[in-house]
Amino acid sequence: MLCDETLRDHVVEKLVGLAHEAGKITDKVDFYDAVMSREKIVTTGIGMGVAIPHAKLPDCDDFFIAVAILPKGVHWNSLDGAPVRLVFLIGGPDDKQTEYLKLLSSLTRALKGEAMRRQLLQAQSPEEVCHLLSNATAK
Repeated sequence: MLCDETLRDHVVEKLVGLAHEAGKITDKVDFYDAVMSREKIVTTGIGMGVAIPHAKLPDCDDFFIAVAILPKGVHWNSLDGAPVRLVFLIGGPDDKQTEYLKLLSSLTRALKGEAMRRQLLQAQSPEEVCHLLSNATAK
């Protein structure tokens, strides 16, 4: 049986792989290592069943978000101790701190609403997730 930390790391690895396949990052090992180094400093499990692992690297051209919806949840050492069911991996260039903070703030604000988190957990397609997030972060 896998330990909870292994499950967390596996989720991050899968999301990094998806970002690589989509052409968002060039080196998935470097990006994964950067995300996990950040995770060791302080958990990215912000509470409410949400984690926002992230990294910024010089070879990223623009920001991206990869999403995982985990109906059963994964232990993430979250601030509130709750299992994480929604994971938003953020990546982007290391020289655009202001844009990064705006993206993180907008996403966090959207995810504070319980209704939004419930809708995301019930989403049936990647397109539905994108639509929900686009509408919520546009406000």
